Amino acid sequence: MKSFDAIIIGGGIIGLSLSIELRKRAMNVLIVERGEPAREASQAAAGMLVGSGFETLPQLRKLASAGAAMYPEFVHELQDESGLKCDLRQHGTIYFPGAPEPIENSEPLVPDAVAQLEPALKTANGAALLVKESSVDPRALSAAALKTAQHRDVNIASGNEVQEVLLAGERACGVKTDSTTYFSDIIINCAGCWAGQVPPLKIPTRPIRGQMLALVGHPKDLVRHVLRAPEVYLVPRSDGRILAGATVEDAGYNKRTVPETIQRMHRAAIDLVPTLAKSRMLEDWAGLRPGTPDGLPILGETRIKGYFTAAGHFRDGILLAPITAHVMAQLISGQNPEHDLSAFSPARFQL
Repeated sequence: MKSFDAIIIGGGIIGLSLSIELRKRAMNVLIVERGEPAREASQAAAGMLVGSGFETLPQLRKLASAGAAMYPEFVHELQDESGLKCDLRQHGTIYFPGAPEPIENSEPLVPDAVAQLEPALKTANGAALLVKESSVDPRALSAAALKTAQHRDVNIASGNEVQEVLLAGERACGVKTDSTTYFSDIIINCAGCWAGQVPPLKIPTRPIRGQMLALVGHPKDLVRHVLRAPEVYLVPRSDGRILAGATVEDAGYNKRTVPETIQRMHRAAIDLVPTLAKSRMLEDWAGLRPGTPDGLPILGETRIKGYFTAAGHFRDGILLAPITAHVMAQLISGQNPEHDLSAFSPARFQL
């Protein structure tokens, strides 16, 4: 059976980005994906690149800021190699009401200033905050990452569910799938909320459902900024779509949308931007974010030599993809990562 320099479990944006980084180091890489690459949380995300948000846990803020700073070059590289556009938008985010604590690269806005920036908004009440943040289309980004990985000769085994990581003594030596066995001394579990379903380790990720909808049929530039209000957030795309989301639900692996929830978010979107009452709903969907017990990703080598994990990114998988790939590739190739990963170590869960 063929062996590889590294095997990545999971073909989402984290696994794809890491495969590209490892190929830059001339490693022969295999991605083993239980379904189709880039079809789960990566495809369902909103794509807000919140590098300095108040919702980001303190331990994660440096890594998040580093991820956001890498995005222009990350997108440029993927677009250049794949020929696909990722729709990176850098208009910023408007928070309603103002954030509960100061946010880096932000400025307060009075209602008149908000009205000038976004004329379609209902008259704003209370404080608002303009934050220098970007957004990206995760579907386009994931497609570009997949095409780039293929262009760089990353091997991809789709429709193969990993049943276990194989051991030779106390170190990893390969993976067994439902159809075959692949060998490598380096295994990286990037399986998101399914990471814990791969023996012998119980990596503590769990699915957190988020429901969203997309609206069309309104003027193309009706909204330019990402808008974040307590009841809903709106994310405009350059093709005219406006996404509304998103819930945070502990619903297991259930990806069904709930009509009442979708309708509630639709009403909240219209309340924020009344013109959206004339729009039509293009689609609704739900994705499963990979949560962890402490809300932080799990990055690093486990107690099993050669078995690494890069999972549990929760809401920040898109944002953290380039920086995760960078630091994990450094770690896997024997370098000291540029960022302190101790807060994200698998050892905190005795893995």
